[in-house]
Amino acid sequence: MTAVWKRPSLAAGEIWWRWVVGIVVLVLVRLTFSSYGVEFGVDTTALRSASVFQPVAVLNAVEGVCRTLWDYYKSNLSTLIPAAIGLWLVVAAFGRTNVLRRLDGALQARRFAMLVLGTLRAGLLAVVWGIWFWGVGVAVRVSITGPASRGAEPSIVLFCAMLIVGSLALYVLWGAVSWPFYLAPVLAMQLGLGPGGALKTAFRSGPVRGKLIEINMVMNIVRIALIVLAMVFSASPLPFSSVETQTFLNCWWGGVGLVYLGMSDYFHVVRSAAYLSLWRAYNFSDSGRSRGA
Repeated sequence: MTAVWKRPSLAAGEIWWRWVVGIVVLVLVRLTFSSYGVEFGVDTTALRSASVFQPVAVLNAVEGVCRTLWDYYKSNLSTLIPAAIGLWLVVAAFGRTNVLRRLDGALQARRFAMLVLGTLRAGLLAVVWGIWFWGVGVAVRVSITGPASRGAEPSIVLFCAMLIVGSLALYVLWGAVSWPFYLAPVLAMQLGLGPGGALKTAFRSGPVRGKLIEINMVMNIVRIALIVLAMVFSASPLPFSSVETQTFLNCWWGGVGLVYLGMSDYFHVVRSAAYLSLWRAYNFSDSGRSRGA
């Protein structure tokens, strides 16, 4: 963390390519959704009057709006989503390569390997998100729609408990299984490997596997802490909302969001730097033991 913090150009490079892609995608989304609520009527009355004391009505309102939006925009989204994902993966291959080579000039540029490995990691992440959405559906059925269909009282507390515990469990699982996909790009550039060779080497990390998992878990815990801090700072002006303008609140929330994204990008670089340092220390100690033997 200290080494990356003392070289702000590393985090700046990570922020640069991520935010450029994000701005382009936001512009495309803005152009796609510019007619929201104008060219066609989306009934948002139920959403405006939503209450946690009427969870079934809230679910029906959200489902209705989402179905209307999907029916209207599915032709655009079927093009926009793959284009945004493709743009992210391609720019990430070049952006991460530049950041890692700035971190260590001895690393080799392996952009194709970075692209393939990034695609594999994105695919695994999509599976995890699919499991999460399935879990949300299960929580809704168990705590809200199921009891309502039997004439019982829906339980928002049970829904929140299932959502929080399930999300944390899935997040920990992601941290435990995703580390090879973060280590492999570093190994591809350090050892000059292709995507298959880099992944194979990452899975065969042997004695340092526990430390690699530990680094990944710590980074995920840091991400959770950043989210909590962002929520706290976002809520801090609310007690004074009677004397604050909506413009101030929007600027405050926007600033908190940008700081969160910047710190998140910084820790992405920290994870790569930690993996690289650990792997080199392990190889050095191995070679030292071999020479000693």
